[in-house]
Amino acid sequence: METYGIEQLGIRAKAVYRNLEPAQLTEFAIRRGEGKLSKTGALVVTTGKYTGRSPKDKFIVDTDGVHNEIAWGKVNVPITREKFNAIKEQMIQYLCDKEVFVFDGFAGADKKYTQKFRVINELASQNMFIHQLLIRPTKEELANYGKADYTIICAPGFKCDPERDGVNSEACIAIDYEAHTIIIAGSQYAGEIKKSVFSTMNYVMTKKNVLPMHCSANMDPSTHETAVFFGLSGTGKTTLSADPSRKLIGDDEHGWSPDGVFNFEGGCYAKCINLSAENEPDIYNAIKFGSLVENVIMDEETREFDFNDGSLTENTRVGYPVDYINNSQIPSMGGIPKVVIFLTADAFGVLPPISRLDKNAAMYHFVTGFTSKLAGTERGITEPVPTFSTLFGEPFMPMDASVYAKMLGDKLDQYGTKVYLVNTGWAGGSASMGAKRMKLSYTRAMVTAALNGTFDNIEFKHHDVFNVDYPVSCPNVPDEMLDARGMWADKEAYDVQANKLATMFNDNFSSKYPNMPSEIVNAGPKPLSRV
Repeated sequence: METYGIEQLGIRAKAVYRNLEPAQLTEFAIRRGEGKLSKTGALVVTTGKYTGRSPKDKFIVDTDGVHNEIAWGKVNVPITREKFNAIKEQMIQYLCDKEVFVFDGFAGADKKYTQKFRVINELASQNMFIHQLLIRPTKEELANYGKADYTIICAPGFKCDPERDGVNSEACIAIDYEAHTIIIAGSQYAGEIKKSVFSTMNYVMTKKNVLPMHCSANMDPSTHETAVFFGLSGTGKTTLSADPSRKLIGDDEHGWSPDGVFNFEGGCYAKCINLSAENEPDIYNAIKFGSLVENVIMDEETREFDFNDGSLTENTRVGYPVDYINNSQIPSMGGIPKVVIFLTADAFGVLPPISRLDKNAAMYHFVTGFTSKLAGTERGITEPVPTFSTLFGEPFMPMDASVYAKMLGDKLDQYGTKVYLVNTGWAGGSASMGAKRMKLSYTRAMVTAALNGTFDNIEFKHHDVFNVDYPVSCPNVPDEMLDARGMWADKEAYDVQANKLATMFNDNFSSKYPNMPSEIVNAGPKPLSRV
């Protein structure tokens, strides 16, 4: 039996399958009871207890080599190498005498920066997911693959014992940067594998003069002008980058090198909740054979999806290769970004639908990483809840925010890249007041105007509270939809809510970044004391 070298880890498997095709992995998954086929041919699974990432179960091994580089705290939590190795050894013993699925692939579409990842899976369905999400080697590349740069061992069937293992639950997601090893135990949510790769790249790339970014990216097919879209989950990062008139470079994880932007991945991981063919045709049509769908309710008889049903979780997902998008750019590389767009879904309903940011304001909002959750998602919450995630990806950034922020600022200076803040959230009132989200067609029109330079010749007004400039007109958008305050029937209520959010911005910034330069601090919101 061919073992492909996994016995060097101590895994004495019943059988080892390396880089199987999606059709083969689908057959394995169905035969083993891991999932079912949908009407479209996609493999559908449920992930049990864990339907999203588990941040309280994420750790970084604290070693002498990385100790002074990691921003330790609530996000980057240390674990000793002894505890890490003890869990890893138990996982290895657990995998012995089982079928094991191996994927040897790449992260980083630019060959100058490519990292080799070996992913060892207990589940065929998860192996298909990472096969589609990472960059797939050619037959020649696989034959000459050699030794991986990083190894991920993923065994959701192995449950940690918090008392025995010194962790918080049955799940453990831990990275040993020095040993180049990642373990994922106890969770079947496939996003843990994807984000472990991202967290690794976010450490490695900074040492290669590459800014790692939690963003989507696309480019003009004729001019090759590139745009990147930063944003937290639910802000429209995947949706807005899947623009039929532009080439999609990638939907989530990229690097900005001296040569341009390149995708870390070879696939996309899109949210499915309330998905429709009308609003998001590219994603909708990508849910077909070879895609892995997580936690979407499916009719057992017709095998049709109900994308509006969030009974298992609102975080329903689909993973598919990037070339399932018709206008994808292969290889997934573009030029130096002409435009950077920060996306936020403001449930308070007070941020301008689009704002232009100077360099200092861009640094402020990059570090802040604001979006907001809806009222009613948790018991007792009646107002929107602000979320501030450093660099629009705090859970995945192992180093201090200043490392990444400085890299962005240097690149904005060097290339003259323009930056816009786009609010894909609520307009004319807050979400808790029953206001509606900004129409996707309007947001797309604003983004188009930002990308094609239309705003270069349009008048802007200054928003005194949020300390940003917003345009007075935009093609295919009614003028009144650009004025956040003007859309509110009760202007005094708007002022109260705007000042409330501006104060939250400032409180967050002063507590998390007390040593930030004054020019960046001063570029933030300015609450009006009279309100």
